[in-house]
Amino acid sequence: MKRFNFVILVALFGWLTNLSAQQVRSEFLLEKNWKFTREDNPDFINPAFDDSKWQSVTVPHDWAIYGPFSSQNDKQEVAISQDGQKEAMEHAGRTGGLPFVGVGWYRTEFEVPQFAEGKKASILFDGAMSHAKVYINGEEVGYWPYGYNSFHFDITKYLKPGQKNTLAVRLENLPESSRWYPGAGLYRNVHVIVTEDAHIPIWGTFVTTPIVKKEFAKVNVNTKVNLPEGADPKQYAVKTSLRNPNGQMLVETMLPLNDIIYNNGTVDQEFIVHTPTLWSPDMPALYVAESRLYKNGTELKDEYTTPFGIRSIEIIPGKGFFLNGEKTVFKGVCNHHYLGPLGAAVNDAAIRRQIRILKDMGCNAIRTSHNMPAPDLVKACDEMGMMLMAESFDEWNVAKCKNGYNLFFDEWAEKDMVNLLHNFRNNPSIVMWCIGNEVPNQWIEGDAKIARFLQDICHREDPTRPVTQGMDAPDAVVNNNFAAVMEVAGFNYRPFKYQINYKKLPQEIILGSETASTVSSRGVYKFPVERKAMAVYDDHQSSSYDVEHCGWSNLPEDDFIQHEDLPYCIGEFVWTGFDYLGEPTPYYTNWPSHSSLFGIIDLAGIPKDRYYLYRSHWNKAEKTLHILPHWTWPGRE
Repeated sequence: MKRFNFVILVALFGWLTNLSAQQVRSEFLLEKNWKFTREDNPDFINPAFDDSKWQSVTVPHDWAIYGPFSSQNDKQEVAISQDGQKEAMEHAGRTGGLPFVGVGWYRTEFEVPQFAEGKKASILFDGAMSHAKVYINGEEVGYWPYGYNSFHFDITKYLKPGQKNTLAVRLENLPESSRWYPGAGLYRNVHVIVTEDAHIPIWGTFVTTPIVKKEFAKVNVNTKVNLPEGADPKQYAVKTSLRNPNGQMLVETMLPLNDIIYNNGTVDQEFIVHTPTLWSPDMPALYVAESRLYKNGTELKDEYTTPFGIRSIEIIPGKGFFLNGEKTVFKGVCNHHYLGPLGAAVNDAAIRRQIRILKDMGCNAIRTSHNMPAPDLVKACDEMGMMLMAESFDEWNVAKCKNGYNLFFDEWAEKDMVNLLHNFRNNPSIVMWCIGNEVPNQWIEGDAKIARFLQDICHREDPTRPVTQGMDAPDAVVNNNFAAVMEVAGFNYRPFKYQINYKKLPQEIILGSETASTVSSRGVYKFPVERKAMAVYDDHQSSSYDVEHCGWSNLPEDDFIQHEDLPYCIGEFVWTGFDYLGEPTPYYTNWPSHSSLFGIIDLAGIPKDRYYLYRSHWNKAEKTLHILPHWTWPGRE
């Protein structure tokens, strides 16, 4: 018996040793053992610096959500033209009143046992708010200004094999850089990735499904391969396997490289999947492509896994948006990245809770307004069945905010777009790219060239998805060609102009890229019950009867009329799904108001009465009955 156990142990040891030898790629998160301070000192990059008195935090971390609230935090004096303001006035709660402005430093020590001579190492930030400067062992690794984007650096030459390494990150949020609460700090995940010298880089695969039918689907897998300098491609081969949603192997092929196949460092492989299970909001089926890089036939150099969905998207002029050949109308909401009392720090459970609440309402799409989404959100939407319109910018090179993205648009816009597209072009939940929101350039004659420039980047890096942007100046953009250059013309508000614009534009398609902006407080009922624009009250609340809106917006039924009756209207994205910190319209000058009232759902994730109005229109699978107000309301029994 002892001998038998010994044999098992020897076999197990051999299996583990072989498994370890085959683990050519390793990835881990830097979550714990971080130190944080709001002080600023160039000595903080020094590995020998004593940070023991700093605050201990876990990443993702939003330094500002802990408060305190103050009217002096990012107090802005601006004129908001959409609200009819001709002169600048104080907006004390425009960005939520939390202390996100200023500098913050993060430090941590980490070891990378997998790293050794001949290995490659990278650090990947899912997002860092903002103007991130990254240092390892006292040396500057890189800089990335945009707080909403994912970015990565090669850190091979900075790491010390077999030793502790010190990572320091300096972040700085400028005043007047946002129109809402952006969060602060390392609010998304940080990854360390170690590979062989020959490897598949970060975001190195691109899976497309050019033919999708019930009987079969054609799947193309494009794999980028980085080889060491001077390496002979003929020594390498790429083996790719496809697995179905149940994990079963469907097909695999090995493709040896040569100078022709290894063109521009990429390899193309084609597959046929019979009777595919198509991805949709009702059936979020995910396949997996497993890419392996071999040297000399058997030496595994890298393995890379890519989840993807088999689905088709098509926009037919005059008829609408089609998902897997079926006409689909967007029943969508716009959402900021903020997670209520949890702040901006990514929290997978909170994200999935929001998606569940929205899906019960009948919502089938989210617009990531007005910025690039967290990978956690995209992954959750892939798995739970929620379409996404992934947005990039709130402004281009003309300012909405004095210290906003306009300061670095010219230098960084293409870099940011490429990162966005490469990061998410394999995710089936993303069905459309959005290049901007109500940018002031829409008023400028000739600036359609910027829209075309950004749209061309999308088509160059991902020709499989349509491109739009949200425009709120319908007359101007129709007359100056700004709307005509877009693949999909997205209009924010003014639904009564849809039919007029449809006749003037070549696309024969209208998207309600932002709609409604009805304002309401949960459980607050005002009398008399009548439709009002910019109604204000002494208690700084809005009526939950959902009859109040902004001067530039409207009520839900105004949008229902268009999107339910006009075949060329492909749907709407309501402003907003959830309340968020900042933009406390119509109380933008009335501190302590510092939270929006636009949400169908409040900051705590509790539905307002309006939720059930949308549910009755959108969720046709279930019946909706909602009585308001509560029957024990004093004086109104």
